[in-house]
Amino acid sequence: MPRISKETIDQIHSNSDIVTIVSEYTRLTRKANNDWWGCCPFHHEKTSSFHVDADKNFYYCFGCQASGDVIKFVQEMEKISYPEAIQVLAKKNGISIKYDDGYNPSEVKKENHNEEYIELYERIASTFHYFLTQTKQGDFALDYIKKRGLTDETLQKFKIGYAPSDRYWLKKFLLEKNFSEQFLNDSGLFSKNYKDVCIFSDRLMFPIFNRNGKVVAFGGRILHPQTDHDSKYLNSPELSHYKKRETFFAFNFAKNAIRNTKKVIFCEGYMDCIAYHQCGIEYAVATCGTALTDEQIRLIRNFTDEVLLSFDSDGAGQKATLKAIKMCRKQDLTVKVIRLKGGKDPAEIMLSFGKENLTNQVNAAILDCDYLLNILGEKYPVDTPEGKTKAALEFFDYIDCLQSDIQKESCLEQLSQAFNIKPEALKRDFLNRNQAQERIKIRPEIKKEKIPVNLNAELRGLIAVTADLKQFEKIRSNLKESDFKNPHAQRLFNVLEKCFENKTFSIPDILTECNDSELSQIITASLSDNVYQGDKIKIVIDDTIRFVQKNKLDEQRDMLLKRIREYVVTTEDDQKELNNLLKKKMELDKQVQSLNK
Repeated sequence: MPRISKETIDQIHSNSDIVTIVSEYTRLTRKANNDWWGCCPFHHEKTSSFHVDADKNFYYCFGCQASGDVIKFVQEMEKISYPEAIQVLAKKNGISIKYDDGYNPSEVKKENHNEEYIELYERIASTFHYFLTQTKQGDFALDYIKKRGLTDETLQKFKIGYAPSDRYWLKKFLLEKNFSEQFLNDSGLFSKNYKDVCIFSDRLMFPIFNRNGKVVAFGGRILHPQTDHDSKYLNSPELSHYKKRETFFAFNFAKNAIRNTKKVIFCEGYMDCIAYHQCGIEYAVATCGTALTDEQIRLIRNFTDEVLLSFDSDGAGQKATLKAIKMCRKQDLTVKVIRLKGGKDPAEIMLSFGKENLTNQVNAAILDCDYLLNILGEKYPVDTPEGKTKAALEFFDYIDCLQSDIQKESCLEQLSQAFNIKPEALKRDFLNRNQAQERIKIRPEIKKEKIPVNLNAELRGLIAVTADLKQFEKIRSNLKESDFKNPHAQRLFNVLEKCFENKTFSIPDILTECNDSELSQIITASLSDNVYQGDKIKIVIDDTIRFVQKNKLDEQRDMLLKRIREYVVTTEDDQKELNNLLKKKMELDKQVQSLNK
């Protein structure tokens, strides 16, 4: 596999603003100088333990110990390889990737077509948009969408389009543009059984964008159903560059508003989401033809404190709302429910009553606890003991999802007041129910303990060097790799020496060269916590040099003592040799005493 040049990697590090990159995934706050803190995007947490050092270009989480440079961050967040992460950052910064040994990627067939497919989808989205806005074929679709209240600006912003009724035109068109048959067959645009047939025909097309605003998939609404079995909406299948469970429709447009308002609206449909955006409520997103997933919630969890649910009010919508409430509460998000009045969806309310009315209804959203009590009060005859019991048991499922004991206590009190149940009886039933659940609960898998790192004087001194890289010359002039006994210290010394010789002496270079997540975590943790700074760095380094030299002398002395004890004198020459050994021991003793001073 061709190796990306060091020059390219250096350009990535120097041109990539790690704070900007990380802020696309979690909200960061500046604390001092160029130190930034936020909730970790790699694990669920309530308090900010994720540290980004903009000057030294690295991140570290004090909670889960995730650490690395900007390339490692993109690699881990996007679940892609190291070269792919470099490609993402290079494209973002307009950097041309160079390879060692004169390798030219254009001369070799690419194994990963993700970027090519995204470029294809971008072109097709523009073509669909052209059919909608500039051709007679799209007149019916354009008339339909205009009657739904969408403006030309909204159509352009969301790149809404129209797929012609001819199922064969797209394959012919793309083949004429020199796309290969196999590439198109694997693109997710054509039927698996009838490879020349486009899966989208005579549909209003909604491009689905990734977080960077590139089209990666489509959702299509049928305009002229032929049978009762025709799906109202048809969505792109799972693709290598598109994972439904990890994608929100309109997240690319909404992420800044979500970050600024600390709120997000979850919608069921594309049109609902677009209507909110057209009304200036730009923190709305929608699922991509699937039910809400934990991965989608994790995507926005570190940007926001509050989720507003905007699902249909029918039975299916209520079921989806209840499920979403529990999922969000399990991830410790505050949840409210928007109860739309005057129309079946946001687009209808926007069309009939205007932007202000829809905004007011969003502002009037109620807490999920109040919503559930209202629903249960309508669902069960709560004026009877049986009805109260059924309502309470269903409400207990919600209480179990809450992450705070105070929240649980408060909701039990609300349940008691709403259905006129004595608090003592309610709490007994709740506790008994928990005990029953506890008896059948599967024992959780025992996590393997992490092997502890021996952070002794050897390793401390080398980590101190990473806080002031100029100090490495002092260490390397006094010690060599074989002098260290701690394997992590040996590894770090080797890395520092290699970076020093190659004149690539920076934190990202060191972390990249380490290729050891455990060692990288120790380095970034120490740097994040400012363990070594000022005069302390020199003190720690001097202690390390003395410590390693003393250990080396002690080892030599012990070996010499062993030889002396085992030495048998039988001749005059033997006695001379023994005297030499004793003399060497005395010299070693003096050196050890000198180091101990």
